[in-house]
Amino acid sequence: MLDLPGHPTLDKLGLIGACSRLALRVNAERLLAEVAALAEISWAGTGGRVGVHRAAQAIFLRGFAPAEGEKPIEDREQLGALPYVRELITNLIPGRAQRCLLARLPAAARITGHIDLAPYFAKTIRIHVPVVTNADAWMYCAGLSFRMQPGEVWALNNSATHGVWNAHATEARTHLICDFLPDPELLELLARAERDLGVPNAQVDQVMRGAH
Repeated sequence: MLDLPGHPTLDKLGLIGACSRLALRVNAERLLAEVAALAEISWAGTGGRVGVHRAAQAIFLRGFAPAEGEKPIEDREQLGALPYVRELITNLIPGRAQRCLLARLPAAARITGHIDLAPYFAKTIRIHVPVVTNADAWMYCAGLSFRMQPGEVWALNNSATHGVWNAHATEARTHLICDFLPDPELLELLARAERDLGVPNAQVDQVMRGAH
């Protein structure tokens, strides 16, 4: 089972709650331009992700999909074409970057509610940076629904039930997703982060349960 031996299990409920918006800002236009310049063939597949994640296209920038086994967590070739992404995960966001990917969820697609169970996930902080989104794209976590906007940086408690629904009829939703081993600066950001930004949404709840 995927693990990071020697690193402690984190109290994600205490550190994050469901989702927390960090006091960091990203240059949304620069990030979008960089990701948009990737060749479309780069998105041809799920990046090795399976199960509920097969609904999304993915490009791994560091490491490999967990389903591919205990492979090294190292920079991948595509990261070389994304200097601003590299800056974000090595300088702007504190902590030691582990697996990182770009995930694109097509229009009208969903990743139904699930929990990331391997020890690796219990020892890392999952960070989301929106690249492309819309008003009908919902992040779901612990029974609440969140709208995440370009320029923002969010921590997600992926040890709680979470998922995504892009309810827009024509537009895809793309996020940069990266796991971090926290250092004191990241823990301080989490302590000061905005919580209580989620709202109950019965329609999203139904979709996350796999209902139509």
